Amino acid sequence: MASLFKKKTVDDIIKEQSKELRGTQRQITRDRAALEKQEKQMEMEIKKMAKAGNRDACKILAKQLVQLRKQKNRTYAVSSKVTSMSTQTKVMNSQMKMAGAMSTTAKTMQTVNKKMDPKKTLQTMQDFQKENLKMGMTEDMINDTLDEIFSESGDEEESQDIVNQVLDEIGIEISGKI
Repeated sequence: MASLFKKKTVDDIIKEQSKELRGTQRQITRDRAALEKQEKQMEMEIKKMAKAGNRDACKILAKQLVQLRKQKNRTYAVSSKVTSMSTQTKVMNSQMKMAGAMSTTAKTMQTVNKKMDPKKTLQTMQDFQKENLKMGMTEDMINDTLDEIFSESGDEEESQDIVNQVLDEIGIEISGKI
């Protein structure tokens, strides 16, 4: 809520307007309900006059009933306009907030662009790419060297000989089993 010494914010104004529109909508609904009640009473009165044979009174009441129904239909139109105004207010508020967010984002982007030198950024990216390529080449060379060392050592043949010797000692033939 805005205090006595502060200017009302847009949100405060929108809240007040929404509250007023909701009140108007409730009043229109109450008026329509009263008109519907009056319409039913008038229909009963017309039936009563028709049973009594009072044709002139029926005509007058019928004209009043027509006017009453027109008024009831007008309440629907007014209610629709009030709803439309409420929706339009909400849309305008959303658009205003979005514009504010876009303005803030634009200022942030502008600040970042001022601090960011395109030439330096390009040079940094090129240096990164070059160092990354070197690292990949070094890794490949290390892997190739390790592969050569392990394949030349004969560890696999030596381990197979040990397995064969152990199996021979316990009496199992390798040829058919492994």
